[in-house]
Amino acid sequence: MTSSGEPVPPPPGGVLWSLAGDVRGLLMLPAALTLQVAHPAVGAGVDDHSVFRTDPWGRGERSLSSLQLWVYGGEAAAEEGRRLRRLHRTIQGTDTRGRRYHALTPANYAWVHATGFPVYQHASRYLVRPLTEAQERALYHEWLQVGRVLGIHDRDMPQTIEEFWPYYRTMLADEVEATVVVRELVATDTSVPPPDRGPLPLRLLLRALWPVLLPPLARFRSFITIGLMPPEARAAIGLDWTPEQERRLRRFCAVVRRVVPVLPERLRYLPLARSARAEWRARGGRPGRGAVHPG
Repeated sequence: MTSSGEPVPPPPGGVLWSLAGDVRGLLMLPAALTLQVAHPAVGAGVDDHSVFRTDPWGRGERSLSSLQLWVYGGEAAAEEGRRLRRLHRTIQGTDTRGRRYHALTPANYAWVHATGFPVYQHASRYLVRPLTEAQERALYHEWLQVGRVLGIHDRDMPQTIEEFWPYYRTMLADEVEATVVVRELVATDTSVPPPDRGPLPLRLLLRALWPVLLPPLARFRSFITIGLMPPEARAAIGLDWTPEQERRLRRFCAVVRRVVPVLPERLRYLPLARSARAEWRARGGRPGRGAVHPG
């Protein structure tokens, strides 16, 4: 906590600073989002209250901006956490098992946060490099800081990795399922409107080409979502994954691992991450011992 009592976001130069703003993080997010909505209460909340079907691009953009603020927002991180809690205050209903839910019930809100750690830990093996034990512990510590930014109490989050994995396994065994939203997120035949952002000529071009572009994009989204989900979570939800798909994923990720680190910074990092990193370097910042270096 700061002197004013505000939660402190993850430190500059740490593991999350290395991962969250890298464009490879965009490939990790679908798996985390899908694992979140595999919880019956979270899935029902998204099914009943989200605009992900009518405005998928806008919702994705807002979710990404929010995530970037948690890590790179500095003093704005805590305000973003408060904004999200205000946004979720009215989200309630009945889940697929007939249980009443509220989005801010600690067990539900904590699960949404918790999914980020195992996905980052698993997907980094494919897209960056395997984390060392020290880096995993640093990542978990920093992810707890994100939880506090989101307004989650320490009592509602496992406080160590040793406490996290039994909690995670219990959630996979007792809670997660292939909810309606999960099935839509991994489907290859779901209707998705074309992007409505960007210059008018580009939007018109995308609208005209969308019937041709959507099928391969949908297949890739499904492939990367299921492929970068931790295998135990994939199995608990009941998502199929073949050895041939695994080989294709490894080939694709090998290319990504080689290409992304040699990109110029303006292409490798998302805008907020890029500006935060530049400001931090200008103040003399250097990567921490736990940072995940390119490779």
